[in-house]
Amino acid sequence: MSEKYILELENITKTFPGVKALDNIQLKVRKGTIHALMGENGAGKSTLMKIIFGIYTPDQGRIKYKGQEIKITGSKDALSRGISMIHQELSPVPQMTVAENIFLGREAITAFGWVDNKKMVEDTQKLFESLKIEIDPKAKMIDLSIASTQIVEIATAISYNADLIIMDEPTSAITDKEVEHLFDIIESLKAKGVSIIYISHKMDEIFRICDEITIFRDGQYVGTKSANELDQESLIQMMVGREIKQVFHKDKAEIGEVVLSVTNMSRKGKFSDISFEVRKGEILGISGLMGAGRTEVIESIFGIHPPDSGEIQINGSKVKIRSPRDAIKHKIGLLTEDRKLTGAFLPISIRDNMIISSIDNFLYKSGFIKGKLVDEMCSMFVERLSIKTPGLNQLIMNLSGGNQQKVLLARWLLNNPDILILDEPTRGVDVGAKSEIHKLMSRLAQTGKAIIMISSELPEVLGMSDRVVVMHEGFKKGELSRDEANQEKIMEMAYS
Repeated sequence: MSEKYILELENITKTFPGVKALDNIQLKVRKGTIHALMGENGAGKSTLMKIIFGIYTPDQGRIKYKGQEIKITGSKDALSRGISMIHQELSPVPQMTVAENIFLGREAITAFGWVDNKKMVEDTQKLFESLKIEIDPKAKMIDLSIASTQIVEIATAISYNADLIIMDEPTSAITDKEVEHLFDIIESLKAKGVSIIYISHKMDEIFRICDEITIFRDGQYVGTKSANELDQESLIQMMVGREIKQVFHKDKAEIGEVVLSVTNMSRKGKFSDISFEVRKGEILGISGLMGAGRTEVIESIFGIHPPDSGEIQINGSKVKIRSPRDAIKHKIGLLTEDRKLTGAFLPISIRDNMIISSIDNFLYKSGFIKGKLVDEMCSMFVERLSIKTPGLNQLIMNLSGGNQQKVLLARWLLNNPDILILDEPTRGVDVGAKSEIHKLMSRLAQTGKAIIMISSELPEVLGMSDRVVVMHEGFKKGELSRDEANQEKIMEMAYS
């Protein structure tokens, strides 16, 4: 094999119970290039990256790194060889500091054998200065935003001075400004000869920074092309094996009376004087930059962090929502921003994840679960939402991110809410699944559901919303009808 490749994979196969995740996969990454890995959720991208990083062991196949055939026995082994990884699902140690997280497992030690926290803070500060990152190394991870947590994850991967860095959805939780910063870092790494495997569902990123693109479909290798040989349409066709003409599927729905009304709602240090309403059959988009207070507002509506003041009315009647249990009783469902941290119960089955918020509906008076009814309803949603799984007993942690998201949607649909709040419903979801979720949202609106959607993707906000509320630094800056809304107006409000 040619010395121009830093990584060569041949006939990599990996099977989990009931699922062949990878089937004779091929991948060749050139030295000093940015190589995109594309495919729908469930195509096998993250599984392959975990094999390269030593988290999984392949059932068969060969791995060549720097021209030598190797076996990677774990993540420490991968790191020692010069391979680091930014994971799709963030997993910080919340109660530890930023510096402690970055040097976890490789702590600085004093001459007396104690952990040298001062040196770790100093080294973290030097790292952040070199990367132009403004985060306090002494801050606890639990106090950081998701965007800042993502930045720390990126910095950690770079800190190993690796020759090959795997970036699995590195921009899924950061702002446009931070994306530009990351791209500057990537270009500087490339200039130093570092190779990068880049996974993203954002097509504009792929065509902007990547040199080559490898496509997987259903765990199989489809092909590798130079980025300048493809456009968005041809790449999508290779990924999904079909043409997707309309990602934003928005059918007209009859908009009725006000279902939810929020008046002068405030929470100290998070948001102030927020008022809006959402009607039956309507999709209300909430837009704004990271840190604008969007998620904090809907968490207050759902009772996770009750507001300090203000009023919430449902169907014209004032309600007090002091906990998520109260919200569920009032027929509100919330798909949270972060699947792993606040959505899925990863060690349990798809079935149990689906019914956990509506379990009272499946109990006999004796307290036993109506098992047959549970299986019938869960199976119906597996089919309706095209969830790729060998069965309801499969652990949700074994599913791709997109299929996990569909399971969480099914959880709330089983509860039959009148008000459905979707916080970043298509984050980290491939183009095919994204289209399916948008079609589902449209159908739900047609059945009279009132939907609130938070999204950081302006095309999604513009494509799916009947009205758009724009927030900036905890305040509502304006409201636009579907006909009024455009990218320029939203961005002007979001930045002002």
